[in-house]
Amino acid sequence: MKKFLSIIILLCGMMTVSGQMWLNKAVPDGRVDSVWAGFGLPQGFNGEGVIIGLTDWGFDYSHPVFYDTNMVRYRVLRAWDQYKTSGPAPAGFDYGTEYVGPEELLTARCDTINPYDYAYHGTHCASIAGGAGAGTVFRGVAPEAQFLFATIDLTDQAVIDAWNWMYNVAQAEGKRLVISMSWGVYMLDNMDGTGPLADEVKRLTDLGVVFVTSAGNNGDVNFHLKYDFTQHSGDTMRTQFTFPYTSATLWGSSITMVNSANSPFAFSMNVLDNACNIIASTPFVPTAGNDGSVDTFLIVNGDTIVYDYEIHSTNEYNHAPGVRLRVKYDTRYKFGLAVTAAQGVFHAWNVAEITKAWGNWGAAFQKPASHPDWIAGDIEYGISTPANIDEIITVAAHQATFKNPAGATVGGDIADFSSSGPGFHNVRKPEISAPGKGVISAISSYTNSYTGNYNASVDFNGRTYRFASLSGTSMSSPFVAGVVALMLQANPYLTVDQVRNIITETARNDAQTAAAGVNRFGYGKINAYQAVLKALVTVGMEEHLEVDATRYSVFPNPSNGQFYVSVATESQRVQGALYDIAGRMVYSTVLQPGVNTLDIQNLPSGYYILRLNDGMEFVTKKIVKK
Repeated sequence: MKKFLSIIILLCGMMTVSGQMWLNKAVPDGRVDSVWAGFGLPQGFNGEGVIIGLTDWGFDYSHPVFYDTNMVRYRVLRAWDQYKTSGPAPAGFDYGTEYVGPEELLTARCDTINPYDYAYHGTHCASIAGGAGAGTVFRGVAPEAQFLFATIDLTDQAVIDAWNWMYNVAQAEGKRLVISMSWGVYMLDNMDGTGPLADEVKRLTDLGVVFVTSAGNNGDVNFHLKYDFTQHSGDTMRTQFTFPYTSATLWGSSITMVNSANSPFAFSMNVLDNACNIIASTPFVPTAGNDGSVDTFLIVNGDTIVYDYEIHSTNEYNHAPGVRLRVKYDTRYKFGLAVTAAQGVFHAWNVAEITKAWGNWGAAFQKPASHPDWIAGDIEYGISTPANIDEIITVAAHQATFKNPAGATVGGDIADFSSSGPGFHNVRKPEISAPGKGVISAISSYTNSYTGNYNASVDFNGRTYRFASLSGTSMSSPFVAGVVALMLQANPYLTVDQVRNIITETARNDAQTAAAGVNRFGYGKINAYQAVLKALVTVGMEEHLEVDATRYSVFPNPSNGQFYVSVATESQRVQGALYDIAGRMVYSTVLQPGVNTLDIQNLPSGYYILRLNDGMEFVTKKIVKK
C-alpha cells in the first residue's frame, strides 16, 4: 500500500532551543540518544527483536508511529480487544476479539468502545515505549521493537489472561517480552502485593517476562492513613475523609481498609455538619465473622446518605482483615471515619469511585481544627496494584532536565503527582524514575474523550494523526519499558533479576534525587546508556550460553594476553567487543570464520567480557588475563 505523509507542527506553547523542540527532552534526559548513537557500544540499539506488550485502553492500530522509522514495516503483531464481542477470540480463550497481522489490525483501525469510551491513553503510552515518530521528533525509546496490545477488562482473570496471551505470542515468535502497564487500582489483589495477580507475575517472571508499571499519581494528596493499634490498643481512631475532585463520572469515594494479619477491626461512618461535629453515625461494623457485601443508606435530617461495604474477615493470601467502604458523593454534609481494634497496624486509602470504570485518584483524610485528637492522612504507602508486587519494576515520574531559552539548565525535580513509597512492607518502591511530565507522544485519532490541545499532527494515508502532551507515571512507565527493550536487544539472555538490578545499580542521582529521597525517586533516575553498557557485560542465562559453546571458543583461558577465538565455519563476519568489569569497551575487532588472534597484552590483568555479534544474536564469553 502506498503511503503519503505530511507533518504539521502546531507552535502553541512550544519552544525551540538550538534547532530542536525542547518537548523532546525526555530522550536525552534518560540518556537514550547515546544508546541510539552507539557511543562506545558495539552498535546503536533500538529495541529490534524485542516485543513490548501493553495492557491499556485507547489503541489506534493505524497510527503511523507504529510503522518503522522508514514508514515501511508495520510493527504491531497482534491486538486483543477484550470488550469486542464479534470474535474470534485468541486461541485458548473464549471472549473478546483478536486481530492478527497488518491487514486485520489496519482494517479494525482501533479498539472498540469500553468503560473509557473511545480512549487515547494506550496509544500515547505505546508510542513512548517504541513509537517511531512518523517523521516527527517525538520518537519513542525503542523505535524498532514490536508490539502486542491488549484492551483489558480490569478484573484479576482478564488481566492474567492478557499477560498469558502476550507470553504465548512471544514464545511463538521466539523473542523476549516486556509488559508495560500504565494503570493502578486499589481494589485488585492486596495492598501488600499478594494475591492472584502477584502469583501470576511471579510465575511469568520466572519464565523471563519483564514487567514494568507506573507508580501512581497520588503523590500530592494525603489519601493514605496509618494507625498503630498495637501501641494504642482499643482506641478509636477518627478522621475526616473528603471526596475526590469531581468529574462527570464520579460516583463517590472508595476507602480500602486493612489491618495486620489476624487482627480484626470495626469501622463506622460519621456524618458531620459544617463545623465537623458528628451529627449521625452508622453502627460499628466488625470484620470478624462478617464476610460479604452490604448495600445500605443512612437517613440524616430527612436526607438519604447512600453507602455500601464489602468485608473479608481474613484474606487467604495474608490472613489480614479488609474492608472496602464506598460512600456516594454528597455536598450536603461532611464525612468521617472511625476505626477501633485491639491490635495491628491499620492502613486506609481514599480514592475515586466512578460510575462505569475504575477510579484511582485520591482524596484527603483530614484532621479538623475542631478535633485535635483526630488524625490526618499522608502521601506514604501510595503504591497500588500492580506496582506493589515485588517482581515488577515500579516507575516514578520526574520532569526531564533541559536548557531553557536563556541557556540555563532547569527541570529534574520529581513530579508532584508521582506517588510516594515505601512499599507496604517498607521495601523500596518505586525502584526508578523516568520522565513523565509534559511528555509529547502519539494520541489515538479515533478518540471521543480527549479534550486537550494538540502539539503536532501528521497526515498519513488520507487521515490526520495527532500528538499531545500528557503527564503522569503512565508516561514514565513505558519509557522504562522501552529502556528494558534496549537492554534485551543488547543482551537477550538477561534474567529478570539482572534487568532489575542493572536498572537500579546504574540509576543516575543528583541534587533533586537527594532532596526528594528514595520514597519518591527509588534508586534514582533511569540511565539507559549505563544500563545497556552493563547489560552487554553481564553473563545471562547459562543455558543459552551453552548452546553456543560449539560456535565460539576462547583458548587458552586464562592467558597472559594472547587469546585465540575460534569461530564456526558456518558463521559470517562476527563483530567482537571487549569490556572491562566497569562496562567500558576497551577493544574491538572483526572476527572471521576459523581461528582469530585476540591480543590484549597491553591491557591490565583482570576479568573481561567478550561480546560476539554475528548480526543475528549476541554471545557473551568471560575471559581472564593473568
